[in-house]
Amino acid sequence: MLNNGNIKGKNYVHYTTKILNFIVFCILFIGCEGPNAIQEEIDVEEIFLTLNPRLTEDDNGYYHLPMNTETWQTLHRFSGTVIQGGVPVDVMKINWSSSHYWYIGDTLGYVVKKIFSHNSGNYVMVDTMYVTQFNGFEVPTINCCSYSNASGEVNSMFAPIKTMVGDTVTIWASYWDIYLELKELEFNVILN
Repeated sequence: MLNNGNIKGKNYVHYTTKILNFIVFCILFIGCEGPNAIQEEIDVEEIFLTLNPRLTEDDNGYYHLPMNTETWQTLHRFSGTVIQGGVPVDVMKINWSSSHYWYIGDTLGYVVKKIFSHNSGNYVMVDTMYVTQFNGFEVPTINCCSYSNASGEVNSMFAPIKTMVGDTVTIWASYWDIYLELKELEFNVILN
């Protein structure tokens, strides 16, 4: 029945309700796959990280880093390999952290401004500027993250300072596996 351009009547509401109920039924109870659909399982290999601290290991499983006490920091590179199904993994992010860090004191160092003297043929010191804006800045002893290359190799730089001689530092390397679970490896380094 038409009345002023509007559809009215019980039949229209009844059929509309039936159509909506049928659509909801189809969405909720009928799957996207038919009874003869082929389901294939994909076998995905685990990702493994193998670490190589590149240091000598003692009988207790601790690694030893000889410290250079003539410099502020001793630099050392930790390495590792990322493999999945026997194949190196390219561009895999590895997060690194350590138990030790240090704070920058009142100066980070200084910059000496020199100019060349044409009269004497030597460089002449003109001014010394101290770098002070980093006072209180926390410095980690290891780079935060690195990515594997096409060979699956991953590296991170470790830089403890000379006041840490005698300490044992714990190093953690972590990554997310194919099941989105956090995997973490750790080892200890004694600073000699």
